[in-house]
Amino acid sequence: MPKKQIPIFPKEQKVLTEFGERIRLARLRRHISTEAMAVRAACSRMTLHKAEQGSPTVAFGTYVRILAALHLMDDIDLLARDDHVGRRLQDLGLQIPKRIRKT
Repeated sequence: MPKKQIPIFPKEQKVLTEFGERIRLARLRRHISTEAMAVRAACSRMTLHKAEQGSPTVAFGTYVRILAALHLMDDIDLLARDDHVGRRLQDLGLQIPKRIRKT
């Protein structure tokens, strides 16, 4: 049975494709072959290829292992660090008046 196709918006696909290209370029700058990279990241060459192509089916854990193999783990810490929208929503929620007790 074929896998269910994951719907993805063009903007999201562009982000994944560009991220995959940056991973591929980082690997090439370090002169690491696909075979060696797959071993270091504990994934198959096909999964590595899909990650470098920006496939939405690649698990986040795989991307983490790939970045770790490239010594780029500090970049993961920057993801979703500043949640401007969430903080604004939180600030709006702080203005809720207190309940009045019935006597």
